[in-house]
Amino acid sequence: MKIAQNTVVKMHYSVLDGDQNSIDNTFDEEPLEFIIGTGFLIKGLEDALIDKQAGDQVSVTVEPEQGYGLRNDNLTQAVPKSMFEGIDVEVGMQFRATTDEGEQAVIVIGVEDEEVIVDGNHPLAGITLHFDVEILDVRAATQDELAHGHVHSEGGCGHDH
Repeated sequence: MKIAQNTVVKMHYSVLDGDQNSIDNTFDEEPLEFIIGTGFLIKGLEDALIDKQAGDQVSVTVEPEQGYGLRNDNLTQAVPKSMFEGIDVEVGMQFRATTDEGEQAVIVIGVEDEEVIVDGNHPLAGITLHFDVEILDVRAATQDELAHGHVHSEGGCGHDH
């Protein structure tokens, strides 16, 4: 079976940034399993998998526009340290922030005397990504999986909907 909308794909992958630094790798772990078309993968990788099948190996470079987007400098700002009352804020911490567009994840990129510098960009925004993928299995998603939007293991999905 070929990969298409509403198929379940089981695959191993590794991903590197433009400097060949490893970002993630499943080859020594459990493979990734997901439904094509649910937005689980970034667009550039999902598009590259269409029409592939079990046994195929794929290498693809995904530019930021088809990955996690371009960096937006307007998403970096200084906020008063008082907003983090009772928390020993450190670089690298992640928080949920309320914005005009709803909740958004931010990461602390700097701590100064009275201000905390936060960045609302995805950590991989602006980065070209290089994927090596091995397709292990492709099957049609069940009606329950499509209704729930995720893959079910044998015996169901393990939670109530």
